[in-house]
Amino acid sequence: MAPLEEKNQLISTPENQMATLEEKNQLIAPPEYQMVTLEEKNQLVAALEYQMTTFEENSRSTPGPETQPSKRRKRKSMVWEHFTIETVSSDCRRASCKQCRKSFAYSMGSKVSGTSHLKRHIAKGTCLALLNNQGNRQTPGTPTMNGNSNLSDPPRRRYRSRNSASISFDFDRFSQKIARMMIMHDYPLHMVEHPGFVNFVKSLEPRFDMVSFNTVQGDCISGYLREKQKVMKFIECLPGRVCLTLNVWTSSQSLSYVFITGHFIDGDWKPQRRILNVATEPYPNSDAALSHAVASCLSDWNLEGKLFSITFNHPVCESGRENLRSLLCIKNPLIINGQLLFGNCSAHALSSFAKDVLWEGREIIKKVRYSVKYVKTTESHEQKFRELKQQLQVPSEKGLSLDNQAQWNTTYQMLVAASELKEVFSCLDTFDPNYKEAPSMKDWKRVDIMCTYLKPLFDAANFLASRTGAAQNTFFHEVWKMHDLYHSITSHGDPFVISLAKIMQEKMDKYLKECILALAIVVVMDPRFKMKLIEFSFLRFYGEEAGKHVKIIDGGLHELFLEYVRLPHPLNSAYAEDGNFENNTKTEEISDNGLADCDVYVKTTSQDTKSELEQYLEDSLSPRHQEMDVLKWWEENKLKYPTLSKMARDILTIQVSTAEPNTVFDTEIKELDSYRSSLRPETVEALVCAKDWLRYGPEASTEVSNALAEVKGLGS
Repeated sequence: MAPLEEKNQLISTPENQMATLEEKNQLIAPPEYQMVTLEEKNQLVAALEYQMTTFEENSRSTPGPETQPSKRRKRKSMVWEHFTIETVSSDCRRASCKQCRKSFAYSMGSKVSGTSHLKRHIAKGTCLALLNNQGNRQTPGTPTMNGNSNLSDPPRRRYRSRNSASISFDFDRFSQKIARMMIMHDYPLHMVEHPGFVNFVKSLEPRFDMVSFNTVQGDCISGYLREKQKVMKFIECLPGRVCLTLNVWTSSQSLSYVFITGHFIDGDWKPQRRILNVATEPYPNSDAALSHAVASCLSDWNLEGKLFSITFNHPVCESGRENLRSLLCIKNPLIINGQLLFGNCSAHALSSFAKDVLWEGREIIKKVRYSVKYVKTTESHEQKFRELKQQLQVPSEKGLSLDNQAQWNTTYQMLVAASELKEVFSCLDTFDPNYKEAPSMKDWKRVDIMCTYLKPLFDAANFLASRTGAAQNTFFHEVWKMHDLYHSITSHGDPFVISLAKIMQEKMDKYLKECILALAIVVVMDPRFKMKLIEFSFLRFYGEEAGKHVKIIDGGLHELFLEYVRLPHPLNSAYAEDGNFENNTKTEEISDNGLADCDVYVKTTSQDTKSELEQYLEDSLSPRHQEMDVLKWWEENKLKYPTLSKMARDILTIQVSTAEPNTVFDTEIKELDSYRSSLRPETVEALVCAKDWLRYGPEASTEVSNALAEVKGLGS
C-alpha cells in the first residue's frame, strides 16, 4: 500500500486533470471527433466535448473493501472548461473555478452534487473574474462578431439533426424573400451589400451567395410584375367603373412624381383601392402635366371606357383640364359631358383655407407662439403660470402645447388652448417680470375670430380623417356648414375680420362651384337623405331662390340616370354584374324564360310607370342610423333598382379627398426622400405599387403590420 502522498500524486496526474487550452494546448481530439464545418461537409456534427477520467476509473488495482468498481464515465458538461476537480480527502472532492479560484462542493463519498450550481456560477455572471476577462461585452458561449467564440467561453450545446443533411436549398426562393422584405419595409436596396447584413445572412444560411444591388433591384421588379398580373385579373372582373385620385409628390431633384390610385367597388359591394402607377413628371405645372400620366394609366390597365371621375390634390388650370378632357373623350365616354370628371381634393382645399386664415393672422400667431414657448420650455416658468392660473381661478382644463407648423391643426389647437388662458397670459407680465411681448386684448379678440373660422375646417378635416370611401357621402353637410358660417360674418367692423371674411367667401364659392354637383348626388344616393338634405341646405341659404338651385341638382341627376338607362344591358344583368352568371343562368331561364332584360326595358321606357329614380326618390327615407352601410343597402336592393343600383355603385366610388387619414392636416406637399428619388423611375414605381398590393395578398395578415396599412413613410 503506497502512502497517501503518493496516491495524491497519482490522482493529480495530467491525464486525469482538466487542462485549459491556454495552459497546455495539448488536448487534441481524435480525428473522428473533430469539428467539420458546414461548408466542407454540408452536415452537422456534434461539437467536441472534453472527457475526463478519474484515477479510480483508470486504476487496475484491486478496489478497497469500502469502494466498488466504477464504470468509465464521460464528463459531457460544458462547466469543465472552467472548473477542475481537487481532492480534499479520501472521500471529499471539490470543484475549483479556474478564474476566481472559488471552491464548490462536488462529491462527498458516493454522493455527487451535480453541475447545476457550477453552471450558474459561469452563466449567471457571478464569476467576476470571468466577466473582467471578457470585458463585460459577451455572455459565456456568445460568438464574437467574426463568428468565433472566445476560447475561454464554454461551447454551446449542439444537437445533431438527422434531416439537416437532406434539406434542399432554393436560391431563387431565398432571393425572392429578400426582395419582398425590401419592398414591404422600405429598406434601401443597397442594404444587401452592407457587410453587417451579409454576415447576418451568412450566419443563417452559409450556402447562400449574397446578391448585389442590381440583382435585388431586378428581383423587386420581377415581384412587382408578378403581383401586377394578379391585380390586372382582379380589375378585369370589376362590374362598375373606376375613379382615380392623383397625388403629386415633389423631390429634391427637379422631378415630380404622380401617384395614381384606382378606387372601385368589387362584385361583393366592398370598396377597394390600389395604387396603379407612379409616373415621373418633369414639368408638373404645365398644361399637359397630368394628361400623359392619366392616359398611360388607362392604357396600361385597360381602363378605357371605365373611367368615372378624377380627383386631384394638385391645382390644375382650366386649359389643363380641357387638354385632359379632349384626350379622354376619344376612348372614354364622358358621363353628362364630363361634369363629374374632375374634382379637387377636399383635404387639400381645407388646408388651403386654413393656411389663408393663419397667414392673415401671422403676426398675432407669432406673439401667441412666443408666449406658449416661454411657458413650456422652462419648468420654473410653467410653475409660475400654474400658480397664477390657480390664483385667478381660470376654469380651463386645456394644456398648452407648441404647434407643428407642417400641420395646421396643431396651430389651431395651440390657439384654442391659449385663448382659454388669455387672462393668465394678460397678468403674467406682472407676476413674472421676464415675460414680455404679451398679446394685447385686441390680439386675443382676433385669435377668437381665427378660431371661429378654423373650427369648421378642423371638424370637416376630422370627418375626412375618420371616414373613407362611401362613408364620406355626407361630406356635403360639412361643406355647407362652412359655407353658411363664412357668409354670415359680414357685419363686423374690424378690418381684419372683413378682409378675412371676404377671402374665405370667395374661396368657398369657387370650391362649391367646382364640386357641388358631385357632392350633392353622392348625398342623394344615401337612402337616409336623398334630395331632402339638398333642399334643406339650399333653402336655409338661398331662401326663395332655393328651388332654382335644387332644380340644377335634380336635372343633373336625371340626365345621369338616362345615360345609364341607355347603356347596353348584359344578359341577366342583375346576376352577371356580381360574377354569378354561370351559376344563375339556368335558374333564370326556368323562372322567366330569360326575359329579365325585357322587364328592365319595359320599366324604363313605359310612360305609364315611374322610373326607378322617381320611385326611389318618392319612397320614404330610411332611419338615419349613423353607422349605416350605404353600399350594403344598395346590394340588398339591386333587384328592386337594377339600373339605379349600378349608377349608385359608380357614384359612391367618387373620392372627395386624395389624402390618407394621417395627412389630412398637412400644409406641405409630400416629398419623396433623396434615396428613392435617386433610383430609376421604373424601380420607384415597382417598389411603391408592389408594397401596396402585398397588403391585400394571402400572407398580408401575418407579414404586414397595421402600420403598413397605408402607403406612407416615403417622405423625408
